[in-house]
Amino acid sequence: MAATVNVNGRVFDQEHAAISVFDHGFLYGEGVYETLRTYNGQPFLFDRHMRRLRNSAGMLALPVPLDDEQISARFLDTMRAAGLGAHGGAPAREAYIRILVTRGVGELTYDPAATPNPSIVVIVKPHVSPAADAFERGVKVALVPILRNHPGTVNPRIKSNNLLNNALAMQEAYRRGGFEGVMRNYRGELAECTQSNLFIVKDGAALTPPIEAGLLPGITREFLFEVGAEHGIPVREAVLRDDDLLGADEAFLTSTTREVVPIVRVDDRTIGSGVPGRITLELLRRFREKADRLTRAVAHAR
Repeated sequence: MAATVNVNGRVFDQEHAAISVFDHGFLYGEGVYETLRTYNGQPFLFDRHMRRLRNSAGMLALPVPLDDEQISARFLDTMRAAGLGAHGGAPAREAYIRILVTRGVGELTYDPAATPNPSIVVIVKPHVSPAADAFERGVKVALVPILRNHPGTVNPRIKSNNLLNNALAMQEAYRRGGFEGVMRNYRGELAECTQSNLFIVKDGAALTPPIEAGLLPGITREFLFEVGAEHGIPVREAVLRDDDLLGADEAFLTSTTREVVPIVRVDDRTIGSGVPGRITLELLRRFREKADRLTRAVAHAR
């Protein structure tokens, strides 16, 4: 699917977008990113994604040279060039948006002084949701042996461009026929999936591993706590292990681009009744309602 790319303020089609091989994001994986999607043509939870982008960059001592208003303008410029978003009263064409901030171009050295100008890349393409079958029938995940990074190495709280840990785990999940891979931490506790956060449902409550388990603080994960509180569904953190997942009444994963996806199998084990559960589907419905309501309000204000 064709993408439109903004490289340091200049817009290109995907065939002509390029960045230097001496960019430290390419050479060393020094950089951070965020992925957003739109509802009603509006980037959803933009402020929260920018907060996490700056937190990630701060943990690398990486300056983000644009303020949020400038980043928003860059998003919208790139979306317009791609023909995505809301335009002139026509139905919105929803967008997938990724912003990457790297250390920038410099010499072959780890010294940040060699890269005074960070690179900013924005990738925009049409948003594609998971197939309807994933929500209606649920998905299988694989409990993979590859551990999530120890917080004392590359801290999982950094949404880093260096995704080798996640990639290796997801490749193992693909080999085992999984929609996602579930990763443990160095203590043997469940942490998160390779591209999403993990929840189980037990006795009517949705439980997710705490940040201290070594995971990325997901934006959708955070939002779901609020959705649950508004509708009387307990959503809280809990230390989880394999048996908690395998013995759960329901399970699901969350991410920006996938929303709330029911998990009905873990490898060869059926979760709960083997179909998407009531709590999972209610949280998905309420999540979508609130996302629609909030972005309609933003669209009307513009």
